[in-house]
Amino acid sequence: MNENHYDVIVIGAGPAGLTAGIYLARGKMKTLILNEGTVGGQMVLTHEIANYPGIEKISGFQLSRTMRNQATAFGAVIKSNIKISKLSLNGEIKSVEINNKETFTAGVVIFATGGKSRNLSIPGEDEFKGKGISYCATCDGDFFQDKNIIVVGGGNSALEEAVSLTKYAKSVTIVHQFDHFQAFDHAIEEAKNNPKISMMMESKLAEFIGTEKLEKVKIQNQSSNEIVEKPIDGVFILIGYEPNTEKLKGIIALNARNEIVTNDKMETNISGVYAAGDSTAKQFRQITTAVADGTIAALSAIEYLNAQKIKDAA
Repeated sequence: MNENHYDVIVIGAGPAGLTAGIYLARGKMKTLILNEGTVGGQMVLTHEIANYPGIEKISGFQLSRTMRNQATAFGAVIKSNIKISKLSLNGEIKSVEINNKETFTAGVVIFATGGKSRNLSIPGEDEFKGKGISYCATCDGDFFQDKNIIVVGGGNSALEEAVSLTKYAKSVTIVHQFDHFQAFDHAIEEAKNNPKISMMMESKLAEFIGTEKLEKVKIQNQSSNEIVEKPIDGVFILIGYEPNTEKLKGIIALNARNEIVTNDKMETNISGVYAAGDSTAKQFRQITTAVADGTIAALSAIEYLNAQKIKDAA
């Protein structure tokens, strides 16, 4: 095999992909990690992580850098800021083309392409991500102890997380663009009956405003178009999640939400192809669950490759 052949190609360098790379390289597998964006994925956007076991507090950037250093120290090769231009996953040898010019091959491919929370795409959102704007109540709720916050959304997750956030926040205002919620009755009633929660229906956020951090928002009423400014300590945007699986449609089995379908060994429907992390069909999306997925995918891949070697030698 040429120098562009690896035992395993991992696509994605968030916590799932980097963890897979650590385990694979430490297991003496020739490992290539390909990443279309910044190494660390969504983790890099997290200002402070306080619920990662064994580490009291660390920034997402620092944790990403540590994981990357571990993977490369064990021998994994990382190529970032590339574009996947072609995938060929059937057969014993898989191939991945990048930037329309260079092709890599491997016996196993692990997809750890992650995902992204849906954005509001309004002025100030990019500027204040991690500086008052969050997309994960479980991750960041305790940073808003005795603060006034807004939850944007009207589905089950938004209402349930709004109730959960009342454990920390002084007040929670739910801002929803419609005159009704898209949630189960019990979730709606629980939110309505919580004394810390108020609601602004038929309304949407129009702008985030602040200096070093978020200080206030503009809220527009959908019926009257009236815009008001509201001082606020934090905003949780909970309007859905999108897995980064656009390039996998028609190639790997996806569910109705375009998430990769796997079994408990993180195997997909294609032999020798695995998936891990936020791009897979799962209920909870945390750094720790991504790390667990990456571990399982890597160990399963090693088991698969060892079985293939025995088969080829027979």
